[in-house]
Amino acid sequence: MPAISFFTESVSYNLLQKLKIKKWIKATIEKEGYKLQELNFIFCSDEYLLGINQQYLNHDTYTDIITFDNSDEEKQIVSDIFISIERVKENAKTFKTSEFDEVCRIMIHGTLHLLGYKDKGKAAKTLMTQKEDEHLGYRVEVGLV
Repeated sequence: MPAISFFTESVSYNLLQKLKIKKWIKATIEKEGYKLQELNFIFCSDEYLLGINQQYLNHDTYTDIITFDNSDEEKQIVSDIFISIERVKENAKTFKTSEFDEVCRIMIHGTLHLLGYKDKGKAAKTLMTQKEDEHLGYRVEVGLV
C-alpha cells in the first residue's frame, strides 16, 4: 500500500495539513509518471542532518535536505527525505516567505530529485526551480494554499 509518512528526529515540529500535503506530493509523483510505494519525510535539526551528511555522503557541511532513493525499480518511489527545520526557518527569513511555503518548497525539491531532476549546474538548477514552482502551483488543487 503506497504511503507518505512524517517523522521527527531531535526536533519538535508539527507539520500542518498533512493529509493535503500527502495528496499534493502523491499527485506530483503521478504527474511525473512515477508510482509511489513509500516516502518518509524526517524533520530534524541541523546537527542531526550534519551527522547524516558526514556519515553517508562524506560532506562536512550543513544542508537543508538530503534525499535517499531506496527504490529497486525504475519509476517506483521508495525514499527517506531528511529536512533540517532550522535551515527551513532560516531560508524562509532569507527568501522572505512563510515557513510553511518554504517547507513545501523543500519537500517538493526532494521529491523532484527522486523524479530524476538534478540541481548541479546552471541549466539543471534552472529546470529544478521551474519544476518546483510548477508543482508548488498545484497545491491549489488539493486546497493547500
